[in-house]
Amino acid sequence: MKKIAVFTSGGDSPGMNACIRAVVRTAIYHKIEVYGIRRGYEGMIEGDIQLMDSRSVANIIQRGGTILKTARSKEFMTPEGRKKAAKNLKKLGIEGLVCIGGNGSFTGALKLYEEFGIRCIGAPGTIDNDLYGTDYTIGFDTAVNTALDAIDRIRDTADSHNRTFFVEVMGRDAGFIALQVALSGGAEAVFVPEVVNRKDWIDQLFSKKRRKKSFSIVIVAEGEEEGGAMVLAQKVKEKYPDIDPRVTILGHIQRGGTPSSSDRVLATRMGSAAVESLLAGETNKAVGIINEKICLTPFEEAIFKRKDIPEDLLRLIKILNV
Repeated sequence: MKKIAVFTSGGDSPGMNACIRAVVRTAIYHKIEVYGIRRGYEGMIEGDIQLMDSRSVANIIQRGGTILKTARSKEFMTPEGRKKAAKNLKKLGIEGLVCIGGNGSFTGALKLYEEFGIRCIGAPGTIDNDLYGTDYTIGFDTAVNTALDAIDRIRDTADSHNRTFFVEVMGRDAGFIALQVALSGGAEAVFVPEVVNRKDWIDQLFSKKRRKKSFSIVIVAEGEEEGGAMVLAQKVKEKYPDIDPRVTILGHIQRGGTPSSSDRVLATRMGSAAVESLLAGETNKAVGIINEKICLTPFEEAIFKRKDIPEDLLRLIKILNV
């Protein structure tokens, strides 16, 4: 293999630049030409592909977002779009790809291999931490710390006014961010998509005994089945009119900012391992780190297998908030 390319796809996450840097410099170390594809699959279709060198990735390890930009491409979902993308790659002699993204990005890479034989290794870049085959995904630690910083500030206001705050965090259909933030932020309760059919949750949360507390912080994952933070707060207001809950939706603030040390190290290890896996003949697999060891998981498993939420952490929140 003499030429590879790297691209970021789907939602951005802190640490993607550290991963790009590791891919580029590991490829150069192994005397492989490396290209950067801008705007993900959209740039692949339009031929927005540039040769990179060590200077291309200088001074980016501390930056959030992605220097290669990212986009969601409807055209790539069509056979015609994928044909254009493959043609542009082959025209430059690119034999392998490193895809930094989530399950949608890995699905696209799988299609490229099945239809055109272009090999790919994925590096899981998503704040949601919902990809199977790795303990943590790139950006998760930073997103948790960003949300936690906001919740620590909200706690001051909640305490001052003796109020209940419902704080909504990101995570799509996974509750990993919500659970981690709830535990580290000392929340009274957490609502995650993985836990369903909660009966009488309002009474349990706002019983006379619990209402003696001066204030409450409730963390809500955006994909929660009961509804978002606004819906839950409204349900509480309807049942207990004397409670005046406040709602904060943190939103995309969690996806930006300087990546944490953990995310920089994680992204660097994954990016370097992705290149070396390609050179070793691997394809259609996602790099992961489990128990501090590099591992590879087939795309089909990384995409479709469900990653279980830590039940012991859910239980711990109940224990600590008696």
